[in-house]
Amino acid sequence: MTSMGNKKTLVLGASTNPARYSYLAVNKLSRYNHPVIGIGKRKGKVADVEIETEQKQFEDVDTITLYLNPQNQKQYYDYIISLKPKRIIFNPGTENPELYKLARENNIQVLEACTLVMLSTGQY
Repeated sequence: MTSMGNKKTLVLGASTNPARYSYLAVNKLSRYNHPVIGIGKRKGKVADVEIETEQKQFEDVDTITLYLNPQNQKQYYDYIISLKPKRIIFNPGTENPELYKLARENNIQVLEACTLVMLSTGQY
């Protein structure tokens, strides 16, 4: 799939707070026509994306972009692996060697990057 393709993306740590990067990411991904799934602490809506609180089994997730600190990621390890994404983007502040290892063992690409920058520069 080329960078022009639409990549179904799960924003883990999604927030309805406009001051949060995860909020900006949901909006920007939507603007770039990537199908977006949001999972956060509270239900809500960002752009036309429903923020879920449950770990639902979604099909064909290309990318998981993380907005949770490593401590809060632990409860999602099995869930993340079960979705079989092609890649996980660790945004600044989410770096987690434990999850990198788990991801690589499951043939999932690990990127330490900023989703917002990647979208802006056409590297998404």
